[in-house]
Amino acid sequence: MHIVVLAGGVGGARFLRGVLAAVPAAEVTAVVNTGDDVTLHGLRICPDLDTVMYTLGDGIDEERGWGRRGESWTVKDELAAYGAEPTWFGLGDRDLATHLVRTRMLDAGYPLSDVTAALAERWQPGVRLLPMSDQRVETHVVVTDPGTGRPQAIHFQEWWVRHRAALDAQAFVQVGVDDARPGPGVVEALTSADAVLFAPSNPVVSIGTVLGVPGIRDAVRAAAGRVVGVSPIVEGAALRGMADRCLPVVGVEVSAEGVGRHYGARSADGVLDAWLVHTGDQASVPGVDVRAVPLLMSDPEATRALARAALDAAGV
Repeated sequence: MHIVVLAGGVGGARFLRGVLAAVPAAEVTAVVNTGDDVTLHGLRICPDLDTVMYTLGDGIDEERGWGRRGESWTVKDELAAYGAEPTWFGLGDRDLATHLVRTRMLDAGYPLSDVTAALAERWQPGVRLLPMSDQRVETHVVVTDPGTGRPQAIHFQEWWVRHRAALDAQAFVQVGVDDARPGPGVVEALTSADAVLFAPSNPVVSIGTVLGVPGIRDAVRAAAGRVVGVSPIVEGAALRGMADRCLPVVGVEVSAEGVGRHYGARSADGVLDAWLVHTGDQASVPGVDVRAVPLLMSDPEATRALARAALDAAGV
């Protein structure tokens, strides 16, 4: 059995862990968002790829949900002592090694997909880890400059980490996405998969960015197996990832129904065959098989059960 999961960071990583627990013998491919990637202090940082890799490789800080377990912050403190900006983005000492290796390989001419495969050799995540594209795509957020009152575009990480999404967003712009191509193996994995699952990741800046790469949405629509999405909205609120700050910007209601309709039915130019919402939530998505199941990934068994429900909806 071959399962493909479209994923963002923390929620996507945890959902993938559930998929591996539910079907340990399956071949699993993770197509991961790289629109959050950023270059800071001369290093190329891929937050979602690293979160998936560390989580599945048993190196994640479980309490934070990102970064390395047992981390120290000596380099961060030294950079702050020099006044080296930005001070709002923290790079742990252990995590720093990953970014150093990645940047050195990228500078040597290796594509991101090869670099990711090389890094995964150490962590053995148990899935085939594919960046959505080898081309650089970066999400920027148009906000109102507090000083001038004029529109200003800032990198998504600055909006997300520094401002905690407190600045009202006017638009999200995926710089470079129009010229990007699906990463090696992405289209082939999607079209041949027995099931394609959308993790409960942010529909705008995670799953939405992956689907925005030319060719990926078409590959999802051409998938041999059923396409099943998991709602990131429970009881009208985002559990993680501040999707509630993103969805209204693109005109989508913050509800399981709103996100389901945003994705739409594969039978009507959308991408879904089935949609999982939380028990008690109501959602009507024309042409889509909507199922209510517990969505809270509160412990390993609940996470495995959610993954199993998604696979059941896919008919595998």
